[in-house]
Amino acid sequence: MHSEPFLERVRIRNYKSIGCCDVRMGRFTALVGRNGSGKSNFLDALRFVSDGLQTSLDHAIRARGGVNEVRRRSTGHPHNFEIRLFLNLSPAEFADYGFEIAGQEKGGFAVKWERLRIVKGNGSTAAEFYVRDGQAKSSLGMNIPPASADRLYLVTAAGLPEFRATYDALLSMGFYNLNPEQMKENQIPDAGELLRRDGSNIASVVARLNDDRPELKQRIGEYLRVIVPDVASFDRVALGARETLVFHQQVKGSKHPWKFHAASMSDGTLRALGILVASMQLSGRKDAIRLTGIEEPETALHPAAAEALMSALREAAENTQIVITTHSPDLLDEFDQDQDELLVVRSEAGLTLIARASELNRDAIKDHLYSPGELLRMDQLEPDREDIERQKTLDFGFEAFEASV
Repeated sequence: MHSEPFLERVRIRNYKSIGCCDVRMGRFTALVGRNGSGKSNFLDALRFVSDGLQTSLDHAIRARGGVNEVRRRSTGHPHNFEIRLFLNLSPAEFADYGFEIAGQEKGGFAVKWERLRIVKGNGSTAAEFYVRDGQAKSSLGMNIPPASADRLYLVTAAGLPEFRATYDALLSMGFYNLNPEQMKENQIPDAGELLRRDGSNIASVVARLNDDRPELKQRIGEYLRVIVPDVASFDRVALGARETLVFHQQVKGSKHPWKFHAASMSDGTLRALGILVASMQLSGRKDAIRLTGIEEPETALHPAAAEALMSALREAAENTQIVITTHSPDLLDEFDQDQDELLVVRSEAGLTLIARASELNRDAIKDHLYSPGELLRMDQLEPDREDIERQKTLDFGFEAFEASV
């Protein structure tokens, strides 16, 4: 188990509805707020980094509707947007990585600056590069390839061993918005190494787990039976050139479980299985996902399943950092003793505010006056206003990096 979270701190400026944000993360973090508050935009900012490195900046921006849909809208001069991540690569190595993207005419964009600093456990800088005005420089004292204005330089720098670990780590983040309709379809088999964002290859992933990690598939099944008591087991089954999941379900009056294909199962059952697979699929492996983000895991689940779902996610957090979004009071009540795991999200005048719960909220929860879920039901769960004001005074941009090359 990793004691420190992979992603320790996140700073975002002018990304979609987020004006400015500076928050610390734990092994398990829940962003809680009403629909439309901007919870998903925080997760999407993290996914944008991974997408921009794995495919290209152009693809990541176009997939989100263009640069004008990514940067925060303004009545005046258009905003540039910035993302900066503080990463624990290992107990002895830390990374500080960030970039700023500027919009150009006719929907174009350019990397205004990009910077990565690798820090040793003693606080000294082990390696660093920066890109500014199209010029790439490194602290390694070597000639490095030129930068391109429309690409993140870390893709190029990953060819150097000093920067490879950061690149690999940022690509090992998985983000899930599971789609039961896709999970019900007869699926084209693949290697099943990693669950797709919408769950559309879950049959292949289950087959891989059954072959390589049967004990992990069994553990997932144990949690699924608590969340959906009638489900006895699940497996992958071939259907000609395609495949699907088959569930064995207890039916009243029948001596043996009945078989149901995924197409006949409820959305809640499929989402529950998808969440369990997404969070546990690579547990215990060296190539385990460093961070797993899940949108509204409570969707289509019975409120009584909240406790079992949270137990499963906490167990998964022993192997991968878990970040979820939620607006479920029932799920939120499972955080009664773990307030530091909550980030409260509010939308005010079109701006998303993100911070720990207010001191008043924290005291009320600590003194058992109200539970987190009760505060949410009453619309009294508030972000810490002092911290919101602190975030507004922060320095962003290239100069905000403490060290210089």
